[in-house]
Amino acid sequence: MKYLHTMIRVSDPAATIRFFELLGLEEVNRMDNASGRYTLIFLAAPGDEAAQVELTHNWDEAGYGEGRNFGHLAYQVDDIYATCQRLMDNGITINRPPRDGHMAFVRSPDNISVELLQDGRLAPAEPWLSMPNTGHW
Repeated sequence: MKYLHTMIRVSDPAATIRFFELLGLEEVNRMDNASGRYTLIFLAAPGDEAAQVELTHNWDEAGYGEGRNFGHLAYQVDDIYATCQRLMDNGITINRPPRDGHMAFVRSPDNISVELLQDGRLAPAEPWLSMPNTGHW
């Protein structure tokens, strides 16, 4: 058995793809199904193409509610501080800052929680130590 992908439904594929590209993922496949009126977009981290996120865009949807039955996606990053700074510099809110040098949470444009994990721990550093949580993650 092997992990294939996690599927999330998205309302704005372009905004969601941009968010995941900021995290470092790249589009690896896309399928449009005109008869079913949906698009599937698969993203993966370079070098880890077997672990994918499937974005499902139903063309006629009128908005999804924020269901808490979905937990989160998790990605290991090379430098959690640099990753969070890049996201902030591009307008992404850090919901749970990496105060411990190990873990942070952000949300996609469709409010999907994404956990960022540092391999090991970086030394605690500002501005992360004094940054408050900005909501649920």
